[in-house]
Amino acid sequence: MAANPSKTIAPLPEEPEEASSVQPLSAEEARRVRELNPPLSPWRVVAGQAAVGLAAALLGWGFTGKQSVGWSVGYGALAVLVPAAVFARGLTGRFASLNAGSAAVGFLLWEMVKIALTFAMLVAAPRLVVGLSWPALLVGLVLAMKVYWVALAFAPRPKTKSN
Repeated sequence: MAANPSKTIAPLPEEPEEASSVQPLSAEEARRVRELNPPLSPWRVVAGQAAVGLAAALLGWGFTGKQSVGWSVGYGALAVLVPAAVFARGLTGRFASLNAGSAAVGFLLWEMVKIALTFAMLVAAPRLVVGLSWPALLVGLVLAMKVYWVALAFAPRPKTKSN
């Protein structure tokens, strides 16, 4: 196959590029950045999912009068809550913050564990929940998943210094 003569390759620069203008932060500057941007605890999200799941299960049972609907909604929320708790435990563990590489690998590993656990819980649902209602289970599942967005909306606000 013949090469296209109209395409040319740009020449390599003869002089090395100037040093990057990005400077690492000092310990004091890093501390100040952390203070101004407080992190959101994953346990706060898990607690929110538990609260929303319980409330949704009780409301589902109350509105329909069927206990099986309440259990289905609750189990749907649990299919998000339990894997999220395992994920949060994995991310807050001792090895998660050794360095950036272990943090990235840990995040991906625990995310895969979370997905597999959610899938396993959904597969087991018909055997564990008597009178399972799939629509009610999906309502609980979706409501618990949406807590992530609500948690972001109510995340700790940056501290402001008053002079």
